[in-house]
Amino acid sequence: MKKKVSIFWFRRDLRLKDNVGLANALKGSSPVLPIFIFDPTILDQLEDKTDRRVDYIQQVLLDVNQQLEKKGASLRCFYTNPIQAFTQLLEHYAIDTVYCNNDYEPYAIKRDLEVKSFLEEQDVPFQSYKDQVIFEGSDILKQDGKPYTVFTPYSRKWIEKLNEKMLLPQEMNWERLLQIQAQRIITLNELGFNKTEIMYTAPVFDDSIIDSYEQYRDYPYLDQTTHLGIAFRFGTLSIREAVAFALDHNQTWLKELIWREFFMQILYHFPQVEQQSFKPKYDHIPWLNKEADFELWCSGNTGYPLVDAGMRQLNQTGFMHNRVRMLVASFLCKHLLIDWRWGEAYFAKKLDDFDLASNNGNWQWAAGSGCDAAPYFRIFNPNIQLKKFDKENLYVKKWVPEYGTDQYPSPMVDHDEARKRALAIYANALS
Repeated sequence: MKKKVSIFWFRRDLRLKDNVGLANALKGSSPVLPIFIFDPTILDQLEDKTDRRVDYIQQVLLDVNQQLEKKGASLRCFYTNPIQAFTQLLEHYAIDTVYCNNDYEPYAIKRDLEVKSFLEEQDVPFQSYKDQVIFEGSDILKQDGKPYTVFTPYSRKWIEKLNEKMLLPQEMNWERLLQIQAQRIITLNELGFNKTEIMYTAPVFDDSIIDSYEQYRDYPYLDQTTHLGIAFRFGTLSIREAVAFALDHNQTWLKELIWREFFMQILYHFPQVEQQSFKPKYDHIPWLNKEADFELWCSGNTGYPLVDAGMRQLNQTGFMHNRVRMLVASFLCKHLLIDWRWGEAYFAKKLDDFDLASNNGNWQWAAGSGCDAAPYFRIFNPNIQLKKFDKENLYVKKWVPEYGTDQYPSPMVDHDEARKRALAIYANALS
């Protein structure tokens, strides 16, 4: 007789604490076996096999497994496609139910529909829950039943609908975990990836940063941002805990959390934005798309110090300060007239905290093509941005040590000329 179990499938929720899907699995009648699937469909898209994100996930799984082992349980890992993983599980167990948390990216939605269909053919229910957001999908709609496409009214409605019960942490009944011998976690080497310098530590809220968030967040050298993007991306931090903390500490930081959900519901309702401009007429812009210009931007050799510092920080660390992200994106689209999709794809490769919805939403914001975007005629002046946010060049000198010497290149384009060219090309394409 096969042992009857329920399965909890970890995805973008890599924590035991306050995990909605896992809590519901632990309320069931069958002991719960937690699993994680390294999906080759996702991993094979990563060209650089020294990827901090894969290393981060592997380290988190080791940590989760250690916590489970203290409870007499263990995490079972797979490196195969999800259907094959569940086929293997069905050979060893009589599966009562498969539990997980919702994921809203187009690939994830397609994958989950396929898994649900496969499991239902085996008479196994598939239960998925809201966990990585406070409001999902169609939770927040306009009076006409359509999704919001402008942030300010969306955020007002979001705050209006929020209540304290939504932020209560989940109660976890650990007695329902399947008691098994410790299982080994798949190594980076087995996945075909290399070790990186990233070190996982459990994410925490830093009062000193969040309490004064709006005061210092725009100054990249001060580095007064939370660096919690990767924790939200992979769910090592509970969004309910984060929102509760924001409500007590800082409304500006709360707005950042709402922006995250705004872009997630945009991607959910308008999945075409993954490939196309939210405003279709922006796909008529005749981008110059010069490879040589793109390479100078990627390597941080544009001759604009704040742009170059940001790109070098990204290339070396997998992180870029948010104020600088806006500038480098505007520079690529407006000064160089390179398609925002090129920049979006580069960020997707390089950012440790890459999130499809936020990355796409912010790139389209910078290009003017997105919902609630910056008007196309708003073009950041890199020189003014430098004077406002790094006037002593401390951030620039950290990442561009040759700045101020003969080794630093002259600006690759003249700001005023590039601005006029962008305005003319945009206006003509959109008329």
